[in-house]
Amino acid sequence: MAGTVACIDGNTFMVSDASGDVQSSPSTPVGLFAADTRFLSRWRLTVNGECLTALSVDDSQYFEVTFFAVPGAAVDYVEADVSAIRRRRIGPDLTESLTIFNYGERDMTLDVRLEVAADFADIFEIKFDSGAKSGAYYTHVGPNELRLGYRRGTYRREVVVSASEPAEFDPGGLRFTVRLRPEQQWSTRLQAVMLALRPDGVDLRAALRAQRPDESTLPASVRAWVAAAPTLDTESVGLQQVYHRSLVDLAAVRFAPLSLGGASVPAAGLPWFMTLFGRDSLLTCLQTLPVTPSLTPPTLRILASLQGVRTDDVLEEDPGRILHELRYGESAAFEEQPHSPYYGTVDATPLFVVLLDEYERWSGDTALVMELEQEARAALAWIDLYADLTSTGYVWYQRRNRVTGLDNQCWKDSWDSISYADGRLPGFPRATCETQGYAYDAKIRGARLARTFWGDTAYAERLESEAAALYDRFNRDFWLEDRGFYALALDHDGTPVDGLSSNIGHLLWSGIVPPERAARVVEHLMSPALFSGWGVRTFAEGQRRYNPLGYHNGTVWPFDNSFIAWGLRRYGFGNEAARIAEGILSAATYFEGRLPEAFGGFDRDTTRFPIRYPTAGSPQAWSSGACMLLLRTMLGINPHDDHLAVDPALPSAFGRIALLDIPGRWGERDAFARQRPDSGSGSGSGSGSGSGSGTVS
Repeated sequence: MAGTVACIDGNTFMVSDASGDVQSSPSTPVGLFAADTRFLSRWRLTVNGECLTALSVDDSQYFEVTFFAVPGAAVDYVEADVSAIRRRRIGPDLTESLTIFNYGERDMTLDVRLEVAADFADIFEIKFDSGAKSGAYYTHVGPNELRLGYRRGTYRREVVVSASEPAEFDPGGLRFTVRLRPEQQWSTRLQAVMLALRPDGVDLRAALRAQRPDESTLPASVRAWVAAAPTLDTESVGLQQVYHRSLVDLAAVRFAPLSLGGASVPAAGLPWFMTLFGRDSLLTCLQTLPVTPSLTPPTLRILASLQGVRTDDVLEEDPGRILHELRYGESAAFEEQPHSPYYGTVDATPLFVVLLDEYERWSGDTALVMELEQEARAALAWIDLYADLTSTGYVWYQRRNRVTGLDNQCWKDSWDSISYADGRLPGFPRATCETQGYAYDAKIRGARLARTFWGDTAYAERLESEAAALYDRFNRDFWLEDRGFYALALDHDGTPVDGLSSNIGHLLWSGIVPPERAARVVEHLMSPALFSGWGVRTFAEGQRRYNPLGYHNGTVWPFDNSFIAWGLRRYGFGNEAARIAEGILSAATYFEGRLPEAFGGFDRDTTRFPIRYPTAGSPQAWSSGACMLLLRTMLGINPHDDHLAVDPALPSAFGRIALLDIPGRWGERDAFARQRPDSGSGSGSGSGSGSGSGTVS
């Protein structure tokens, strides 16, 4: 968000203005947040009644932000006698060291006031500006602390504010009387402890403090995270910046879901999505396997532990279905939002199987494949038993929760993201093209797991037969011969929805496109209608709903492009993959190395720099992961070396690139292609103009 500064540790984060102050409104996501709740809605510092004006901010470390400021809004800064440094750290809770300096020539007595308030707003209340709460607030002022609380039935949240130096506490905050001689300074350490209390008074967040007793352990954790990742050897300073920023941002969004064993998984992104998302977490893990494979096992295990076991129309749960979103706030607790968890997504379930197989290929971790056999089988069964709403052999979606469920349950889940070229919206149920590719890929990979590890040849053969049938059916019903691309979706009656979108790029990495059709698909992806020069737009220019600042109707999403590039490389279109990689990674340098959730789809020749999308999340897990998958795409694999080097057949706009000391196993680079049906599945042998080597990577 423009003009704000974030301090982050997983789903605990604080968003403030550039001076460090928080003055929130009911509809702006600023404040101190944890577990989908805003614990501080005001944190405003004044000196002698004057607010601070920021001079500099250092937010280079996501978990620590330093603000240098002076009192007053219109001060001659050179002559300012009083200045302040606020050093904020996020760990299990908030700590902030405050230092006041007197550079004047006389003694000073300063009234230092910290205004504090807590509205305990649920993240959905803020997002949808849904109005007043129905619970009760309470305040306790003690000699050494201010305790603010909120209770609604058995739901209870509190924040306790304290200081290391003597202070006068009142219901609106705390005050210090500071006396300073010339050249003297004064400091205090402020703390805000956030409590998510059970009915018996036990704090649900206590486990987080046990894992990390205070915020001082974070720097070592981040250093270890970065040190464990491969080293990027490149001549490009910009690419090095993007890689390091992406690594650090991935560390920032790791969090341990409450009551789920303490393992760290990627939250989707700041500010709205700092929680577990099935689709986002799975795709982030797919992107980052060559670099941070440690994200994958806990993600698969946690999603498996929350896999659907019953039929529930409010939660849209089915046996075998992988969740969409898990929340901990008030609206989820009272089922005002169905996110406890909510299962309304059709792609997370096949992607669960895809990731399990891909992880084993990289890591050789057969134990995890054996551990999650039943969950993988249940996910594969869901595709046929529960997702085929029309008995036509496709994965369809139609929301069952008519009040708060999602209309669109694919990755483009905004209300108008699936449309015909003329702007009409299809009916329900809908079957989007990329989801069929994921289902196909899941069956192919499931067959490999069954044959190689589970000892079930009959099941493997059945899955391969089902995959081949889906392959043929899909290429009959979704292909628009006169247009030369695949339909975005099927309408409820089977009519192809002819919108031209980036979704067709996902078909390439799933392998469901026949090699002889790949060139026509690629031609559209790289055409001026879809390719902006920075990346592939979500929706093609010239269609009725196209808007370069439309959330899913014309913006460029880095994660989307990373998977499109991966698919292009798989079918042998190396030059085209390299063009996308260059566009996306170059765009990142305009965002200080951090790829946002999305940016404007304006043509590169028109703007010469990528246009910010006003409400894009940043950092965003799968945007950070995009850098990793694009690097993997640009690099060729040699299983006999401990590094990857640029494939000579794949030009790089960044000069020489190598990743050194990559974890994992490299002996099965061609196994993926051998597992494809004989009917033709895009095994990586397709070719196109300016194509690369065509090997699976």
